[in-house]
Amino acid sequence: MKLYHIWTTLENRLEDMVDIRRYLHMYPEVSYHEFETANYIANYYDQLGISYKRDFGGNGIVATVTGTLPGKTVALRADFDALPIQEETGLPYASTVAGVSHACGHDGHTAVLLTIAKTINEHREELAGTFVFIHQHAEEITPGGAKSMVEAGCLDGVDGVFGTHLWSSMPSGTVNTCPGPMMAGADRFEIKIIGAGGHGAMPHTTVDAVTLGAQIVSTLQQVVARRINPTSPVVLTVGSFHAGHAFNIIAGTAEMTGTVRTFDIDVREEVIVEMERIIKGLCDAAGATYEFVYTRGHPPVINNVELSRFIDEVVEDIPQIATPSHMAPTMVGEDFSYYLNAKPGAFFFTGAMLTEAVAYPHHHPKFNFDETAMVTAAKTLATVAIRFNDEN
Repeated sequence: MKLYHIWTTLENRLEDMVDIRRYLHMYPEVSYHEFETANYIANYYDQLGISYKRDFGGNGIVATVTGTLPGKTVALRADFDALPIQEETGLPYASTVAGVSHACGHDGHTAVLLTIAKTINEHREELAGTFVFIHQHAEEITPGGAKSMVEAGCLDGVDGVFGTHLWSSMPSGTVNTCPGPMMAGADRFEIKIIGAGGHGAMPHTTVDAVTLGAQIVSTLQQVVARRINPTSPVVLTVGSFHAGHAFNIIAGTAEMTGTVRTFDIDVREEVIVEMERIIKGLCDAAGATYEFVYTRGHPPVINNVELSRFIDEVVEDIPQIATPSHMAPTMVGEDFSYYLNAKPGAFFFTGAMLTEAVAYPHHHPKFNFDETAMVTAAKTLATVAIRFNDEN
């Protein structure tokens, strides 16, 4: 009976969630600069009389609600940073900050978690255990807010941790998870080729960084194609290449950046070795030098198998949510991995596709999502948390 009342309350609070989401959408802040967003979250908890701690591992906030019945402690997490992207949606609640927008749905995540906290607080006399609400800053930038918040103790005393991401390419009203590896580790690399520039008509007097860089970009693909076991998923992408400034001058330097995505830490280390072998070999052959900087980013998101299946069981009992499905692992990265490395837990995607428009991908200037999906996310997260505390 208590779950029915909570589901009904969350359904009736869709308009509240929309209001929160749209306000935050209008005033986005990029990673590590989310000061006013943190103030908004803190003020919300102040009005509810819910205790919280600020500046947790940075701009993070951790709130706590304790039920009157004995039980475990469960944590729910939502991120709240925006991206350095100029919004092009034309929405009446579009970003008012030039060059910054919530192009990933973190505004919706925050609206969902605040509404869950409010609802659970109202029903705390009939609930078991303790509920921890983690509002995380800086998900979009390595090393990310999750790492610092875990190190600061946001999971101290927690028995299980759960989170979700509103996903614009999945049908609204669906919940999708993946037992075991779900999202890849996300790394960054930078390569600088140092040759010798010169006149475009006299290439024999130069060490051409452009042609050498092009060789490196092409040959790096051999790492995935020929050096790594094909049963181990790997993505190696060169995302930028900058060299030269004139049509008749051979560039002496070239700079590249890119990303590597893997599910296995050992495979990641193998990729790094093979990349440098290629870069060094080609530069030595051409008479150039190089700088290679590899930044290990978020670890892979690996769900606890039992708790991932627990999400499936919970969703099957919630009215108006489609039968849960298991998605294929994705090479997209998420720093929720730090929570899962510290405590048992699971992550899932909540479908939020707009049916009346093009489903622009996350991090696109025209990204948007179906706001009714926030009810699906809220009902699922709240029910998972309540049942986790009850059944454990």
